[in-house]
Amino acid sequence: MADWLAALDRRAELRARAGLTRTLRPRASGDAVVDLAGNDYLGLAAHPEVTAAATAALSAYGLGATGSRLVRGSTDAHHALEDALAQWLGTDRALVFSSGYLANLAAVRGLVRPRTLLVSDAHNHASLIDGCRISGAETVVTPHADVDAVADALAAAPGRPAVVVTESVFSVDGDLAPLAELHAVARRYGALLLVDDAHALGVTGPAGAGGVAEAGLAGEPDVVVTATLSKALGGAGGVVAGPAEFVRHLVETGRTFIFDTALPPAVAAGVLAAVRVARSGDGLRAELAERATLAVRRLGVAGLDVSAPDAAVVSVTAPGPEAATAWAAGCRERGVAVGCFRPPSTPDSRSRLRLTINAGVTRADFVRALDVIVDCAPREGS
Repeated sequence: MADWLAALDRRAELRARAGLTRTLRPRASGDAVVDLAGNDYLGLAAHPEVTAAATAALSAYGLGATGSRLVRGSTDAHHALEDALAQWLGTDRALVFSSGYLANLAAVRGLVRPRTLLVSDAHNHASLIDGCRISGAETVVTPHADVDAVADALAAAPGRPAVVVTESVFSVDGDLAPLAELHAVARRYGALLLVDDAHALGVTGPAGAGGVAEAGLAGEPDVVVTATLSKALGGAGGVVAGPAEFVRHLVETGRTFIFDTALPPAVAAGVLAAVRVARSGDGLRAELAERATLAVRRLGVAGLDVSAPDAAVVSVTAPGPEAATAWAAGCRERGVAVGCFRPPSTPDSRSRLRLTINAGVTRADFVRALDVIVDCAPREGS
């Protein structure tokens, strides 16, 4: 009976030898660590307007939604948030889920019909990959940001319904997808375009409306947008936005919507307040852009291999998984939290640190954090 536990121990040992152990580290409230690991890009998680709205809703509705959206879980806060998100994103309707992961699973599955072909970027987030797998549809994985490869995949399946699946700002390196070009190719072949705007919403586009709006595609009838509400908006939950007919389809058939307890009303109310702040946050977005450029310059001068600052994600290549882990640990010991990405979480088998720029961090702390990252970097031969 204990054989299966021994097998798990053996697999854990193999992961440890490869430098792939993952550890949970509890964070105390009000800790003094400079946060370049979380996704609170605009510093809204603790914004007074956001926390005040969440507190008021907590008193009004209680801790949880008490049921799924179709039973008792839909509140005024959920519907107000959906209206605000649809208006911001320029779509007919928006539907809020309890996580961005579940929103992506629902969106991919909801777009699949008999014989559908999914054309998925090689660097897509795990939630999109899992959505493709769970849908049961044939999936072609194309090289990263390769528009010609997408065109070839669509051309090889004439007459079949198809969906091009991509992120707008990719979560590992923070680079931008060629959305306008992808949309043109998709439209040429009668395919739909599904865009995960998680790392772009609040950060790029007019009034922070995201990568789809930045590409001039907001409201297009053949484009569906998803996003998490846990990054620039500082909360939790996810959203699918697009044509009203598609949102209705998800309400009536989407398993991760129908059978899941709704997002807590207090979170929905807090995120709604965050949307209002983010829409008027051009100054915060300008600060993010300046800091991303500063990070790339400082790290590049130090001889580190760093990604282009297309949005608010900057990645720095590490020699390997063990070096990445030690690098992140060294930064943490000196009061700086950075993301540590290693295979199999990276699509190209490269290990790296990921820095998520946070406008809520003071400029002085941000500059100091960059110095710490440089000081803790692996040395040649180490």
